[in-house]
Amino acid sequence: MTIEAILKEDIKKSIQKNFDVVVDDIILQPTKKEFEGFYTFVTFALSKSARRSPAEIGQIIGADLQENSTIVSHFNVVQGFLNLSLNDATWRGLFESILTNDKFGTLPSNGASVMVEFSSPNTNKPLHLGHLRNNFLGDSLSRILKASGYDVIKTCLVNDRGIHICKSMLAYRELGNGETPESSGLKGDHLAGKYYVKFDIEYKAQIKQLVESGMTEELAAKKAPWMIEAQQLLVLWERGDQATMDLWNKMNGWVYDGFRQTYDKIGVSFDKTYYESNTYVLGKDIIEEGLQKNVFFRKEDNSVWIDLTEEGLDEKLVLRGDGTSVYITQDLGTTELKYSDFHNNRYLWVVGNEQDYHFKVLFAILKRLGRPYADGCYHISYGMVDLPSGKMKSREGTVVDADELVAQMVQTAADRTQELGKIEDFESKEALKLYDQLALGALKYFLLKVDPKKRMLFNPEESIDFQGHTGPFIQYTYARIRSIMRKAEQANLAPTLPTDAYTIHPAEKELIFALSLYPNRVLTAANDFAPSVISLYAFELAKVYNQFYAEVSIFADPNPEAVKFRIALSKVVSETIHKALELLGIEVPERM
Repeated sequence: MTIEAILKEDIKKSIQKNFDVVVDDIILQPTKKEFEGFYTFVTFALSKSARRSPAEIGQIIGADLQENSTIVSHFNVVQGFLNLSLNDATWRGLFESILTNDKFGTLPSNGASVMVEFSSPNTNKPLHLGHLRNNFLGDSLSRILKASGYDVIKTCLVNDRGIHICKSMLAYRELGNGETPESSGLKGDHLAGKYYVKFDIEYKAQIKQLVESGMTEELAAKKAPWMIEAQQLLVLWERGDQATMDLWNKMNGWVYDGFRQTYDKIGVSFDKTYYESNTYVLGKDIIEEGLQKNVFFRKEDNSVWIDLTEEGLDEKLVLRGDGTSVYITQDLGTTELKYSDFHNNRYLWVVGNEQDYHFKVLFAILKRLGRPYADGCYHISYGMVDLPSGKMKSREGTVVDADELVAQMVQTAADRTQELGKIEDFESKEALKLYDQLALGALKYFLLKVDPKKRMLFNPEESIDFQGHTGPFIQYTYARIRSIMRKAEQANLAPTLPTDAYTIHPAEKELIFALSLYPNRVLTAANDFAPSVISLYAFELAKVYNQFYAEVSIFADPNPEAVKFRIALSKVVSETIHKALELLGIEVPERM
């Protein structure tokens, strides 16, 4: 039984004994820092049934717990808030349970599986800053869900076909002159992106020319030669034209190699990759099934629709009159394929908030069709990422490229570290590894500490601060503790639990309490699909440790028992920071 469970049971018994009131659920919250105590029980809700004031109720329950509970040492009441302190035996027992648990913070298997689909890049351009938020969210969620007991499958659906791909292909065919990643010195995804931008430049020039000749801008956009040719290229692709397929395979091959390099750099991987070129024809059989079940209906032009007004949505097209698919058709088919492949209990899509409506429609249709997996589908919606310089547009070449941003962050990490002058004894290889760890730690932490639903402003300079609410601050705390552990090992000081006679210092209690919150934070992050919960926890734990470090001496304390206990505390804190940052996909340096 956990400390919280014991405390809740004791409070429940006290309420029934003193007020003859049965309470089913006791809610505890951490005591505010300005008051003494660690757990707070709010008594306002009991006032009516107990026929006493909230403060009076608190006094009665507090006195009862102080006398009869095996874990409460004393209490104080502030209006309707009963703040409870725990005795030293409880703190010793709590810390022992953490210290001796090799799997602390990793929950046992819950027997359920979940698929997390993220990244979803297009093969006409490299990954950019928005993709980084997507990848870090998907990767972190996968780690958190695994730690909370799920069997996790990480998938990626690559958008490798369509008009946008044909635009890059056309520009390369017309302007490429046989350029390759090797001849240009560009990564393959950057080379494809270069020609996507070139298409847009030429296309706009053609529109301008047509408008100047008297055509409306709307008509010119349709009649521009390169738009017509790109559409023809798409038709040729769908027919399997050999020359078109050869060009498509060559350019996509370049892009996949470029993506692989980026994924390796940022520490992201997938268990299964789906390709839209293989899945875009799926879903038509589901539409036919839905027609037979009267879930869908045909209009006079032969198009197929669904009426979702009962769900607060509207009528939605699911198949065009000429029998061709729309995105929702493909998604229905792809979701069915994923279920057929893995039979997961839950399916998560990490996709930007511009697709909120699309996923409401998709999930509503799946429920209407009676799919067994419909209730386990979730859209992990996230806001866009801006830079101080403003919004980004891929086709205009103003996107903040992921590779370039990571390289910039690595350079910034190197500059900041060298300014501090603490790595003079590092070998070149070790220093380069440290710069990478700090750069990606700063980047991932900054993008994950914000609630996913919020649009955010990413400031590279702010993210790599060693003192603020940042990844490097937490990494630095970890490295500081590892230095302490090395010093303890050199002095043959083994981490040990304190004896019953040892009086636990308030700073030590704060640290044990902060540690004890970790398993619950993992579960909360998993249930809420919120890596930000883990981000905040890691930061708070690092702050509490630094406060502990400032308040008590570790090696200079005259009491050897205090020294060994504080080494044990430091050991567990470093391990817990390591675990928490690992859930965010962040590596920790052994020294800085």
